[in-house]
Amino acid sequence: MIYQNRYLYKMVLVTGGTGLVGSHLLLHLIENGENVRAIYRDINKIQKTKSVFELYKKADLFERINWVEADILDVPSLEIAFIDIEYVYHCAALISFDPKDENALRKTNIEGTANMVNFSIAKEIKKFCFVSSIAALGDLAPHETYITEETDWNPEKPHSDYAISKYGAEMEVWRGVQEGLDIIIINPGVILGPIPKTKNCDQGSAELYVKVANGLPFYTLGNTGFIAISDVVKISYELIKSDIKNERFTLIADNIVFRDILNTIADVLKVKRPSIHANSLFMNFLWIADALFSTLFFQKRRLTKATAKASYSKNLYSNEKIKTALGTVFLDVHQYIKEVSKL
Repeated sequence: MIYQNRYLYKMVLVTGGTGLVGSHLLLHLIENGENVRAIYRDINKIQKTKSVFELYKKADLFERINWVEADILDVPSLEIAFIDIEYVYHCAALISFDPKDENALRKTNIEGTANMVNFSIAKEIKKFCFVSSIAALGDLAPHETYITEETDWNPEKPHSDYAISKYGAEMEVWRGVQEGLDIIIINPGVILGPIPKTKNCDQGSAELYVKVANGLPFYTLGNTGFIAISDVVKISYELIKSDIKNERFTLIADNIVFRDILNTIADVLKVKRPSIHANSLFMNFLWIADALFSTLFFQKRRLTKATAKASYSKNLYSNEKIKTALGTVFLDVHQYIKEVSKL
């Protein structure tokens, strides 16, 4: 049921409620007794959130969500969404590594976040949690090994448009701090969620699962930080409820080689493991070929320079700050993949 005019008690506002993080966060909040409101742009996408609740056998809890039609780029609609709100989780974002989406990325991720921050200041929100990304963390100096929350962002180094947009969004959140807003920023690594039931998913970890299921032949030996979606929402909630404020936290369970993640997914899905090593030279050839193909045939990019580079880069991220702050014990990512395969 869609509620648009029920403002009976103080509530928690979630943006991006039809996405991976937002939908799981809504479930976690309701399970913890919170009154929640979520905004939507397309009513048909609400079914995605409902399917998440059904997946975990919690369909009855879905009816407790207070849905309001709004857009983070539409200021008048946010006026309605913010009525009687105490806390905000800003999960909405555009995720794309296609250079053609540069303007859309900056508008949605930076301008949209600025709007959310402005309303949170005006409405005296108690705490604002922004879901950023490890893409917005800094760049390692020659003497450094692990990327941390304190690693400096080097504007002279190449960054994807997505990374730049998330970094710019964080700057808007920090501006909010200067204007009196209490905030938390989380920087998750690659977020692994449930294994999709359909083979037409094209984003995030769902795309990873689908590619392996469809017989992905290649693997790379780059690595990055991975984390289970259940850890992301649990930690976000704990941080908002804590006395911690005006801090950012890197959220990864572990730094894992892409080959190892792909092998675990393949084993769980009972399909052949990727067997061909795609080195940096091969990956760079592929993104160039993809760029030419997409230009000639007006197709959406499947592989960009940024994603190709990420596939063989060996970035190590530290999760010591969140472990010290909350005593967090992360789920083992490989075990998590095995568990969600049973859902």
